[in-house]
Amino acid sequence: MADPDDLLHPKRQARADRLRRSRVMLLFTPELCRGGEGSSLEILDEVLPHIDALQIRIKTGARDLFDGAQKVLDVLHSHVGLELPVLINDRVDVALALGAGDADGEIHGVHLGQDDLCGKEARQLLGGSALIGRSTHDFAQVMLATEEPVDYLGFGPIFPTATKGYDRGVGAERAWMADTATHLTVFPIGGIDYLNVTELRPVGRVAASSAILGAEDPVAAVLDLRNQLAS
Repeated sequence: MADPDDLLHPKRQARADRLRRSRVMLLFTPELCRGGEGSSLEILDEVLPHIDALQIRIKTGARDLFDGAQKVLDVLHSHVGLELPVLINDRVDVALALGAGDADGEIHGVHLGQDDLCGKEARQLLGGSALIGRSTHDFAQVMLATEEPVDYLGFGPIFPTATKGYDRGVGAERAWMADTATHLTVFPIGGIDYLNVTELRPVGRVAASSAILGAEDPVAAVLDLRNQLAS
């Protein structure tokens, strides 16, 4: 089993600790934004001070992901002093091209799905300073991920979600159990909104996309999630 304290690089250690203390990770998916992709950077600019971690998720190809991530970094530059882990969804090659293998880079790592590279391969490519996350959907996957050199897990879908095409979720109770079954930081994901987020208080953190990006008031939406989790 991987040692929970085996975070060799101090930058990785600090960012992993920040993830552990997080409430809300934003999965920045431009097409889910209220008003469409044209409003996405404006919405991101509004909510950045209120989130704890950011995953850039653009599924239309490596070039779009690279270009989109650079635009996200431009928005981040306008928030002087803001520090939060920034990750690329799925694509280790794009993460590397954006400097994720550099301890002082602005992209801090990658989030891997079940069909992406294994954690060991990603770690070899990215080096010891990068953060690596892994999507999991059941306890078997959680246990396998615990053996990988990764820093956190997404677990779900907790509730039904149109974003991923799931008409059923695994339920909040399974998120609680996953959180206690591993030393890795767990982010419940899938169909989470202000109506059901209270069921995830025992975990204390979530990853969300449309609940924030598609809201009439995105800042109020993310603050509501935070407050509900902390109550």
